[in-house]
Amino acid sequence: MSIIRSISGLRATLYDDVFDENIIYLYINSLLQLFPEGKFVIGRDGRPSGIAMQDFIAKIMTHYNREFVLIGLAPTPSVQLIVEEVGAICGISITASHNPEEWNGLKFINKEGVFFDARENQELWDIIDSQKFVSIPKEIYSIDISNLKIANDWAIDTHINKLLNLQEQNPIFNKNTKFNINIVKSKEFRVVVDAVNASGSIIIPQLLTELGCKVFKLNCEGNGEFTHKPEPLPENLTELAKAVVSMNADIGIAVDPDGDRLVIIDEHGHPIGEENSIVLAVWSYLNNHNNPENVKVVVNHSTTQNVENVAKMFNAKVERSPVGEINVVNKMKEIDAEIGGEGSGGIILRDFHLGRDAVSGIYLLMNFLAQNSVSLSTIINKLPKTHIKKVKIEFSQPIEDLLDKIKVLFKDEECIIDDGLKFIGQDYWIQIRKSNTEPIIRIISEGTDENHPTNLIDKVFSIIKHY
Repeated sequence: MSIIRSISGLRATLYDDVFDENIIYLYINSLLQLFPEGKFVIGRDGRPSGIAMQDFIAKIMTHYNREFVLIGLAPTPSVQLIVEEVGAICGISITASHNPEEWNGLKFINKEGVFFDARENQELWDIIDSQKFVSIPKEIYSIDISNLKIANDWAIDTHINKLLNLQEQNPIFNKNTKFNINIVKSKEFRVVVDAVNASGSIIIPQLLTELGCKVFKLNCEGNGEFTHKPEPLPENLTELAKAVVSMNADIGIAVDPDGDRLVIIDEHGHPIGEENSIVLAVWSYLNNHNNPENVKVVVNHSTTQNVENVAKMFNAKVERSPVGEINVVNKMKEIDAEIGGEGSGGIILRDFHLGRDAVSGIYLLMNFLAQNSVSLSTIINKLPKTHIKKVKIEFSQPIEDLLDKIKVLFKDEECIIDDGLKFIGQDYWIQIRKSNTEPIIRIISEGTDENHPTNLIDKVFSIIKHY
């Protein structure tokens, strides 16, 4: 297994000795060269391996007399937010997101609190690639960091309080929207939370408690020991679904290890689909906006068409970007969009922070439930019925020749080439793209006919199986 570096950062498995201290030192030392001055913020998603990585990075920073803030176990969105809050030059989130426990990685955040874009990543990679050999100074290993303060409580409180005080602190948000936290508190919702023992273990239950909810914790120990596969897909959330029913809860909430994806279970224990997290968030935002027809929304090309269906109810505009948080963020900046996200459960509320954040998604969701005074399943049943299917195939070869052959299969459909290939028919679409973070091809298809996605994906398989 080699190192996977992409616009989404750095990831690798730990068991094959590829992701060792030499790699960490190479990246952090290069980062210090890229930013010769300024403060850093460092957080981790809870994986046991992240503790040693955090400590080693702290020793490197100390050795080079660099100022840094350790926030410990915290969602990647918290790291992003604290970078802005303390005026840091860069943030480092130690995480492999939804990858299994044997993985870890580094995500890099610029001074604006958003992930490095293509240019910033390339500047870092150029420094890394220019170094033939890097030796770790022996002095680093003898540095004592036992007295370093970890500002975990402060970071989490800052994240939650900024969101709950958004209407008071942000004049534009206050003027344009009519969210009401007191209505949420009056409902006293019963919520089960599955944080897969990772970075959402503290912040998600604390936020929900602040919103007046009765919280039932599931896998919220914060020890990084995944009790199920960490990607918040329905097949991995059966324990949560059963708990929602047994606890007579109104809703179940799951987040991925670094807390930027939100997935929801309805009151009957049925997963509503990760795609519907952004649908409900957009619906909530437009429903609470004083001028929804002026709102612009950005989602990626892999996201359900129901975002457009909801936007049409309010005459709002939707535009699309390639997959990847920074791509959505850049598109939001370009067209001055107020809300955006991705069908994987990522929600971006611009007035709060330009980054995917389960915390802001929960804020939007609970407001929407409170204002509608109906169950989550009732709300979901109001959406147009579509069928979406997602598959992934191990594939480490160049993809260009494969995509050329697939084009022939869909020569009569509209073709978008922003991110792999996306073909759009009258009542269906299919996208084929290489992952930014894993050696796989992702294929996603959606249609109004339940057979459409499977039939379209089978057509693509007929080509891929020859590779």
